[in-house]
Amino acid sequence: MERILSLLPSTTEIAAALGLAEQLVGRSHECSVPSAVLRLPVVTAPKLDVLASSRAIDARVKELVREGLSVYRVDPELLRALEPDVILTQTQCDVCAVTPRDLEDAACEWLDASPRLVAVEPHGLADVLDDLVRVAEGCGVGERGRRLREERWAHLEEVTERAARTEARPRVACLEWIDPLMGAGSWIPELVERASGRPELARAEGSAQWTTLAELAATDPDVIVVQPCGFELARTRAELGPLVGAPGWGRLRAVREGRVALADGFLHLNRPGPRIGESLEILAEILHPRELDFGWRGRAWEPLA
Repeated sequence: MERILSLLPSTTEIAAALGLAEQLVGRSHECSVPSAVLRLPVVTAPKLDVLASSRAIDARVKELVREGLSVYRVDPELLRALEPDVILTQTQCDVCAVTPRDLEDAACEWLDASPRLVAVEPHGLADVLDDLVRVAEGCGVGERGRRLREERWAHLEEVTERAARTEARPRVACLEWIDPLMGAGSWIPELVERASGRPELARAEGSAQWTTLAELAATDPDVIVVQPCGFELARTRAELGPLVGAPGWGRLRAVREGRVALADGFLHLNRPGPRIGESLEILAEILHPRELDFGWRGRAWEPLA
């Protein structure tokens, strides 16, 4: 059996969904699903204080990027000791997770000679599903990946059809960072549309975009979903101070009407893996709380108030 090293939470989930969990030999510091992977050696670490405030994390990331440095460390000795045949990584974002460049910096000569690199790059919803096949083919189980893609696509279509039967089609702003504000991009606008909503401050298949409270106020959406990348639900609520205390926040339509939702960006909405259908269920519940109930309220999202 080939030895697989996964350096991204979503690729770890994909490997497990493909029946390859027993072949995983190592993981990133953020990989936690399924829980069995927590026993695996951790090969990466961030170069910043992940418990710092949203503003401090953003400042540190920008500092590292300006200096041409990676946001993550890769343990070269452990990397070599694990002797992986396949390494799962990503090329979408230097900030989100380890990239091939980080691996080359850690063990350049050795990597040129040994493991296969399988890199995902999910910009849109189709890419998320295609990555299931890409990882499967990279691990030698392509047919499993194609079956998994069909299953996950069928789930997305089922939830989309249910959402389409709802009455309202609210305007929705999904926020991927709190301080400073960032509007979500990539697959999120497509999920909002499939949840029978109209995305604001977002570009389908485009990168997340920095924004301001003034720009948010100019669109004045019916619903605001706060879903910071890398933050679970409790952490999101703890970081809300700069946003909810900002002048003009209370005048926003979504705030006045009690339609601001906090969502788990770490485990759900910002994780492009085999559970992407669950992300759609969560958004559909948020947008249509009286008509749709998939059981996620209180688990993956909660109202601000």
